[in-house]
Amino acid sequence: MSNPKLEVLTPQNSQLIFIDHQPQMAFGVQSMDRQALKNNAVGLAKAAHIFNIPTTITTVETESFSGFTYPELLDVFPNQKLLERTSMNSWDDQKVRDALAANGRKKVIVSGLWTEVCNTTFALCAMLEGGYEIYMVADASGGTSKEAHDYAMQRMVQAGVVPMTWQQVLLEWQRDWAQRDTYDAVMKLVKEHSGAYGMGVDYAYTMVHKAAQRTATPHEAIPAVPAR
Repeated sequence: MSNPKLEVLTPQNSQLIFIDHQPQMAFGVQSMDRQALKNNAVGLAKAAHIFNIPTTITTVETESFSGFTYPELLDVFPNQKLLERTSMNSWDDQKVRDALAANGRKKVIVSGLWTEVCNTTFALCAMLEGGYEIYMVADASGGTSKEAHDYAMQRMVQAGVVPMTWQQVLLEWQRDWAQRDTYDAVMKLVKEHSGAYGMGVDYAYTMVHKAAQRTATPHEAIPAVPAR
């Protein structure tokens, strides 16, 4: 029997869901640096936009507790409707189940807060009741402690969830640098969100390939004056 989890992610076989990327939820994250977590989530969103991945954004108790979804994430998907919930488990909400079903793809990539609550319950129920394959983006998800995040990831992996990182998802979608229709957009995203990798790309472009610097305006360098 073939194992569908051996299939790499492609722009044609996957969909994405963001769960509760809201300020109050982020305040409680202690498993990783919160600014890095936000960077990774927004990077993942931009990757989905590049490859036209069907994306669901769900929120919980926005105006009564959790606050509004990161504007940087929302701006990636103009006019995207948000699926508001009361349940901690997104799977409990019929709107969410309908949105996933409408996309017609069984590989569901997940980024959310918190790993040990909203991500775990959604993942287990979506696999059990919906027959979905879940790909959990560990570095675009956060828990209330490192232990909470790590043990939640372990529990999900034991249940069959596939752990990933956001950059792994991006590069799996790109797959081949000969795919020129997405190459430039991927490189732009890498420079903005991929940390040391992005710095390396900037260095290679400017120092090796003599490309212009990636600045909005030119900056003149005043020559050095030797010490005397």
